[in-house]
Amino acid sequence: MNDFHYRSTFGAWLKRIVINKSINILRKKKMHLSELDENGVEAIPEERGIDESELQLKVAEIKKCIQLLPDGYRAVLSLYLLEGYDHEEISGILGISHNTVRTQYIRAKQKLVNLLKQGGIS
Repeated sequence: MNDFHYRSTFGAWLKRIVINKSINILRKKKMHLSELDENGVEAIPEERGIDESELQLKVAEIKKCIQLLPDGYRAVLSLYLLEGYDHEEISGILGISHNTVRTQYIRAKQKLVNLLKQGGIS
């Protein structure tokens, strides 16, 4: 906490720390990897390929349902899920309280799930 100098939001500062720590751990683990000879490796079963057309249909359905959300819900959900902002940052962007952001996010998520279950019909 002594290194936090208010140059950015606390969430952004903490996110940067987590990312840097994760990268350092991955780098350390990479040093301990060793090559396996082909005799000791079992055959890995083929995974079923992703059906691109099915995936596109799901993405289109989710986008359609997001557009059906009320403006406030849609803004908070988009900023959080799609843009990667945390609740504090969204609070500053939209000029609403942190608790309002959290409440609208939870309600938006619930409404989106319900819309998806109903097939986009409100």
